[in-house]
Amino acid sequence: MAEAAGLTSEEAAELQKSIVAACQETFESLTGEHPHLTVTLMRYPDRIEIAIAHEGDAAPAVGLDRIAGFATQVGAAGGLGGVDRVQYETRGGLAITRLTKYLGHLSPNQ
Repeated sequence: MAEAAGLTSEEAAELQKSIVAACQETFESLTGEHPHLTVTLMRYPDRIEIAIAHEGDAAPAVGLDRIAGFATQVGAAGGLGGVDRVQYETRGGLAITRLTKYLGHLSPNQ
C-alpha cells in the first residue's frame, strides 16, 4: 500500500517496521479476557493511517516512552521511524493508537 501511494521502498520499509514494532508492543497489553488486537490500514489522498486497537487496558498501543521519543526526535532511537504523527484515544472500551504517514510534501497544517 505504501509503495502504491508513492513512498519509496525505503520509506515503505521504515513504515512497516514501525507498524510491526507498535503491534508487538500492543501484544504485551493483551490479556486472556481481552486477547484481540485489530489493525486497520486506511489510505487517503494525502496520508496513510494505521489504527491499532485493543480492549481492556486503556494504555496506548505504543508505550508512552516511545511516543515521547517520537515527539522529541522523529525517527531517532526510541521513536517511530517512518511515521509522521502518533495519536492516542480511548473510545467505547477500546484503546486506539493511530500512526499517520503523510504522502508527498503535505504536512498536517496544509
